[in-house]
Amino acid sequence: MPQRPEPVFKREERPHQRRSAGDSRGVIDAMATTIGYARVSTTNQHLDMQLDALTASGCTRIHTDTASGALTARPGLDQALAELDDGDTLVVWRLDRLGRSLPHLVATIDNLTKRGVNLRSLHEAIDTTTPTGRLMVHLIASLAEFERELTIERTIAGLEAAKARGANLGRPTVWTPQRAEAATALLAAGATVTQVAQALGVSRATIYRHANP
Repeated sequence: MPQRPEPVFKREERPHQRRSAGDSRGVIDAMATTIGYARVSTTNQHLDMQLDALTASGCTRIHTDTASGALTARPGLDQALAELDDGDTLVVWRLDRLGRSLPHLVATIDNLTKRGVNLRSLHEAIDTTTPTGRLMVHLIASLAEFERELTIERTIAGLEAAKARGANLGRPTVWTPQRAEAATALLAAGATVTQVAQALGVSRATIYRHANP
């Protein structure tokens, strides 16, 4: 079994090879780096299986987090993303290790794509350097959009049903737990502040003040 790299260690400088001044092809691209990311939700869980798989896949650096997928703060992931450059590859054991939710996963993958960073997920056998891998990413994005639209549709339908039953959902003077729950669901699904305000019958300022979008 190959020796496992330390989960967190200092980034190494990448060697850049340059051609002679007379060579019209100029500078050779820097050597690409493969960085791994692993996460467990609690301290009772162990990273060993993920670390072994990431090491076997060729990762030279691995960053880790011990945090619930729902938590925003994940310094290990932030560090891994900060170290990736154009042409590098981020490797995860499973896609659910990478995203807090389906919309967040899609946003993260989109960010990597725009930066020219490849993504490999070992469990799902997704590799965005291949046509099949890129197709899988597009399918995931489509599912995220479908889920977002369904959530918004269900929430608005529930509000309309409540209005039909005589519930007072007009412009409120008090931010109720029901409105807070609906706003949270809509924002998590990707709705804009304007859409949430219109659905709840409140101002945009109310959403900004209470929902922290």
